[in-house]
Amino acid sequence: MRVCKSNPRGGSAATLAASVLTLVPATAHAGSGGMGPGSAQGVPTVPGAKAKLVSGIAYAPASAPQKVKDIIAAANKIRNKPYIYGGGHGSFKDKGYDCSGAVSFALHGGDLLDTPLDSRSLTKWGEAGAGEWVSVYGAPSHAYMVVAGLRFDTSMTPGDGPGWSKSMRSTPENYKVRHPAGL
Repeated sequence: MRVCKSNPRGGSAATLAASVLTLVPATAHAGSGGMGPGSAQGVPTVPGAKAKLVSGIAYAPASAPQKVKDIIAAANKIRNKPYIYGGGHGSFKDKGYDCSGAVSFALHGGDLLDTPLDSRSLTKWGEAGAGEWVSVYGAPSHAYMVVAGLRFDTSMTPGDGPGWSKSMRSTPENYKVRHPAGL
């Protein structure tokens, strides 16, 4: 069962979002249009080397490589879609996503995957170890990723499907940590 948390500091989500967006240059507020490699051009960013989470939406750091911005933009497109076991495996476009389907969708947005992978396959994808910008955690029964300091996961996040969290999870021994080359 999933529990959605309210804003612990009080105030509206719009107020919180406006306070973060004031950090972003006005020219960065334009929408991105389509989905695919390079689609995050013009998507709002925040200063620094860490992504920011505002009202469930991840904002990429301005200093991040374009592929990282594209991964975040793709993940934002499916955040709050319902959890569907096997979702995102037959096609990147689906009504809902499971853990590895969500990770696969985000990686595809960064032009890093051509076909969805299951969680077991993600244990062998990319290069071994944590990356500077992107780390994928795969096990036989679950997968999630950390991108620019935020966790993208289908568990322990608000809602009942893919979402972002500032909180990291304990990672049992059976998870393999992988990353895309150069990221």
